[in-house]
Amino acid sequence: MLPLTVSPSDRRKVATRRAPAAPKDAAARAHTAGRRDALTALYESDFGMRTALAVLERRVAAGDMAEETLVWSRPLLEVVEANRPQIDAAIERLATAFPLATMARIDRSLLRCGLGEVIHSRTAAPTEAIAAWTSLARTYSGEPARKLVNGVLGTALREVAATAEIDGGSNS
Repeated sequence: MLPLTVSPSDRRKVATRRAPAAPKDAAARAHTAGRRDALTALYESDFGMRTALAVLERRVAAGDMAEETLVWSRPLLEVVEANRPQIDAAIERLATAFPLATMARIDRSLLRCGLGEVIHSRTAAPTEAIAAWTSLARTYSGEPARKLVNGVLGTALREVAATAEIDGGSNS
């Protein structure tokens, strides 16, 4: 007869999940860290005390972030701040079950940054950006937010691709 108890070492093997592998090259790690820094700055600015760029500058002055990540985070935040009305309208249109006003701040920040990079920025391939933002959503907000971010960003990318086909491939 087999024992009905599971040893502690077997329980640990079953209960632990592997974390996603960190990017191998320095540029990819800096890009990932830049996305994370942009997200945290936008999230902090959502409390209304400073703009996201001011939060980012404060963190740089305090030495809380590396200079190489600033190359990625500053342009992303500039894009998000410049296109915020369009980004918020896209969130309202694509996530109808989750009104922007009642959405958790971190989820709102994830979607704003993700849409800013996927639609308005060309710093990375859109599919790479979607994968990165869904990973950040899983890390900072959980599995439901990961599904929301993946769905909204994927739909936005398909809409942009369809619009580009209709316009004859022009991207203006």
